[in-house]
Amino acid sequence: MTRRWALLACAAVLLSACGSSSEGLYGQELFIHSCAMCHGEDGGGSSMAPAIGPGSNAATLRDDQIEGVIEVGPGAMPSFRRLTPEQIDSLVAYVRTLQNE
Repeated sequence: MTRRWALLACAAVLLSACGSSSEGLYGQELFIHSCAMCHGEDGGGSSMAPAIGPGSNAATLRDDQIEGVIEVGPGAMPSFRRLTPEQIDSLVAYVRTLQNE
């Protein structure tokens, strides 16, 4: 029963992120708005999503691979195809700053 509630809570968070507007947001603001609720504000991960900061598997990916992850949304991660190419580039650049901290 607890697992069911956890899954429902995760679904609610993901759906709320998908419905909110990210228009005009870039870099850190966009990350906080669209990514931090699952990956953590510092990219350290959470019970809902893996770490993407220093030492993570994401740190070994090329920029174009991270772009693909953002666009496709593998696994439980939602797709962020609604973002412009410039917004995606700004997210990749911001994730790189988290990985270098």
